[in-house]
Amino acid sequence: MQKLTFLPSVMTILTALALTSCSNLTTEQYEATALTNYTWQVKYGNNLTNEPQPRIETFATTSVLNRNGLKPPGAVIGPDDRGLWWPILPPRPSVDEVEQRKRSQEESSKPELQKTVKYEISYGVDSQQRTLPTNYEVYRQVVKAYPSKTPLQLTLGVNDNSVEKAEPVAK
Repeated sequence: MQKLTFLPSVMTILTALALTSCSNLTTEQYEATALTNYTWQVKYGNNLTNEPQPRIETFATTSVLNRNGLKPPGAVIGPDDRGLWWPILPPRPSVDEVEQRKRSQEESSKPELQKTVKYEISYGVDSQQRTLPTNYEVYRQVVKAYPSKTPLQLTLGVNDNSVEKAEPVAK
């Protein structure tokens, strides 16, 4: 039986790569956004019960852009339990609209209202401005820090293509 002696060294190399591909920076210029969306969707397929990948058609969509936790123009619902504001519900597709998109031999699901959020953070460092995707936790940290303009230490993700963490820094 062969021993797996190379496994610890492989894990060490992978950990080192993961740590070196992320970076930290401190900024006093930042803004967090959360784009909240409502979208009506209908699934289509020859047999929706057994269809592994049904065709999905998108109907009406509404959205509103949250900035730093403040109520945005056009928001009618909120803040919710995550502090987000939501747009007015889009009109539900009619039976006629759903049937118009149905192909021969297909059946359709009932319209489903999808609720999505896209988080981003914009920050400035050394006269450069960047906007990167982020997550709910970072969004909330920025919302809490924004009114007092507390400096934040940002931890960037792999290849500096996202913001994974935001922590307040004492002034």
